[in-house]
Amino acid sequence: MSGRQSGRPTLEQVAARAGVGRGTVSRVINGSPRVSEQTRTAVARAVAELGYVPNQAARALAGSRTDAIALVIPEAEARLFAEPYFLDLIRGVSAELAEADKQLLLTLVRSEQERQRFEQYLAAQRVDGVLLASVHGDDPLPDRIRELGLPVVMNGRRSEAEPVPYVDSDNIGAGRAAVAHLVGRGRSRIATVTGPLDMYVARARLGGYRAGLAEAGLAPDEELVSAGDFTEEGGRRAMRLLLDRSPDLDAVFVASDVMAAGARGALREAGRRVPEDVALVGVDDSPVARLMDPPLTSVRQPIEEMGRTMARMLLEEIVEAPEEPRRRVLPTELIERESC
Repeated sequence: MSGRQSGRPTLEQVAARAGVGRGTVSRVINGSPRVSEQTRTAVARAVAELGYVPNQAARALAGSRTDAIALVIPEAEARLFAEPYFLDLIRGVSAELAEADKQLLLTLVRSEQERQRFEQYLAAQRVDGVLLASVHGDDPLPDRIRELGLPVVMNGRRSEAEPVPYVDSDNIGAGRAAVAHLVGRGRSRIATVTGPLDMYVARARLGGYRAGLAEAGLAPDEELVSAGDFTEEGGRRAMRLLLDRSPDLDAVFVASDVMAAGARGALREAGRRVPEDVALVGVDDSPVARLMDPPLTSVRQPIEEMGRTMARMLLEEIVEAPEEPRRRVLPTELIERESC
């Protein structure tokens, strides 16, 4: 028996066959000197038995790379260009890659057909690694990229137990800080507009909101929770629902500045003054927050620095993958303005 199997073998299967970690296999393939001869032999035997020849390994063994990095955003153009978050993220990624003399390929993946086409593009050895942003909980793309043998780093994560390397901000801390600030301003009927709850970032900010209420001794009330979608119109709809259900609310933590702009519009339609009747706090500290009337108190996350950090992490992964996936969580900071 040759040991070969049907289907394309993965890096994880080679590691299991050789009895080593995934990062060790990557180091052997990339010719790292930090591997014992015994381990190198075991990995080589597993590669031969499984018939493992990933695209990235073939390029590395040939001593050539594309010097191109894909940044994938699974969102429609309308949200990409309306959302300051993505523009800041792209700016950070682009700056870091430019310093490393790498080319940035921006790709939007909005449907299953586009996802399959992108996977075919990756299999054709056209990029050295992939950066992913705005990934939803059920998105299989991060795992498929790893199966192709390509390094990948995510902006954010799909769950608390994310197996793929990622760079995130302290979203739980953001929710807690927002609620603590509102409580400190004497507010007690504090509502929240969340992002889409199939995204970890939205669940984490909601978790921070709930933790903040508990720390302040305020009882949770599901009537004060309304789901949005990180768009201005989504924030407007969610705010209208909150006003219908809980007209006595006196503060709202909104999970993004863009949604807060929509919430502000709904409050104005209902004749509610900000901050006199209803205080508002958003997240991102984007230009939207500074240009709102009144200017919006917002929890700043270092978006451009997240872009730089994830690009830097990916470039390091391309050279030599670590044994365990790396994770970075950057701090947030509340920026006080006139909305609260």
